[in-house]
Amino acid sequence: MRIVFMGTPDFAVPTLEALATGGHTVVGVVTQPDMPKGRGHQVSETPVKKKAVMLGIPVYQPKKVKEPEFVAILKELAPEAIVVAAFGQILTPEILTLPRYGCVNVHASLLPKYRGAAPVPWAVIAGERISGVTTMLMDEGLDTGDMLERREIMLTKKETAGSLFERLAAISGEVILTTLEKLEAGTAVRTPQDESESSYVGMLKKTMGEIDWTMGAEAIERLIRGLNPWPSAYTHLNGKTLKLWAADGRDGVPSGVPGEARAAKDGLLVETGDGFLLIEELQLEGKKRMRAVEFLRGYPIEPGTVLGRGIEA
Repeated sequence: MRIVFMGTPDFAVPTLEALATGGHTVVGVVTQPDMPKGRGHQVSETPVKKKAVMLGIPVYQPKKVKEPEFVAILKELAPEAIVVAAFGQILTPEILTLPRYGCVNVHASLLPKYRGAAPVPWAVIAGERISGVTTMLMDEGLDTGDMLERREIMLTKKETAGSLFERLAAISGEVILTTLEKLEAGTAVRTPQDESESSYVGMLKKTMGEIDWTMGAEAIERLIRGLNPWPSAYTHLNGKTLKLWAADGRDGVPSGVPGEARAAKDGLLVETGDGFLLIEELQLEGKKRMRAVEFLRGYPIEPGTVLGRGIEA
C-alpha cells in the first residue's frame, strides 16, 4: 500500500519504522517544522524527520498542511492511506477524503477515554490500571472517528509517563500493520465511539508540576510518576526548586502541617493531607538527580522544615 506518514515526536517513530519495513511503500513523511530549542536556540529536527532521513524517505514540513500548495503535493503523492501518529496538526476534510482507505490515526489510549494531546501522562496521573493503543479512521472531530483496533496493556505499580510512552510506542507499530492489512482485505470492523464514555485531556504545563501538599500521598505519588520525565513534579526547599522523580506512599496520621519533612532511613518523609510520602529520588536546583538517602548525607533537613514555595526551614 502507498502510504504517507504524518508524525512528529519519539512516540511516532516505531510506527514509521513498522510501515517502512512491513511491506508498504512510504512515499512521503510529513512532520512539524524544525524548531529552535534549548538555551542556545539551536534548530532541532523532529525525531520523525531524523528517522525518515535515515530510511531515505522524502520529508515534508509544511507550517500548515491545509495550505493549497501542500495539498497539491499530497495529491501528487497519491497515497492509498495516510497514517497519523502524534502529528500535531488538524487535517482538513479535503485531506481526510483524499486517500482510498482513509486517514488512520494511531492514538495512545483506549478510546474514547483520553482523547486529546497528552493521553499517556494523564492515564498515569489518574491511576489507570489498563491503557493501550487505538487505531481509528479519522473524521473532522478530535479523536472521534470510528475505532478499528485496540491493544491493551497493564500498567505496572511504578509506571511513569516515560515508561508507558515507550511501551505504547512499541506496540503501535504492530497494531498499525494489522489494521492496514484488514483495511486492504476489506475485513476491518468500524466501531463507533461511545460518547458517554469519552474524556479529553489537554497539553501538559510546567505549572502542573508544583506539589500541593494538602493532597493525599497517593495522588501526589501518581502525579510524580505521570509528570516523569516532563515537565516533572517539584516543590521548594529553602527557596530552591526541588524536583521529585520517585516516591512511595506511606500510611499514617500526620501530626504536623502538609509539606513538613524529615529525614528517614530510606528517604525524605513528607506529611501530606492524607498519609505520608516517602521521596526516594530527587534533584535540587543546580544539582544532579540522586537518591534521597544520598542527598540527605550532604544536605541535612532541619526539624520543622516545610516544603513549598516561599517557605523556609
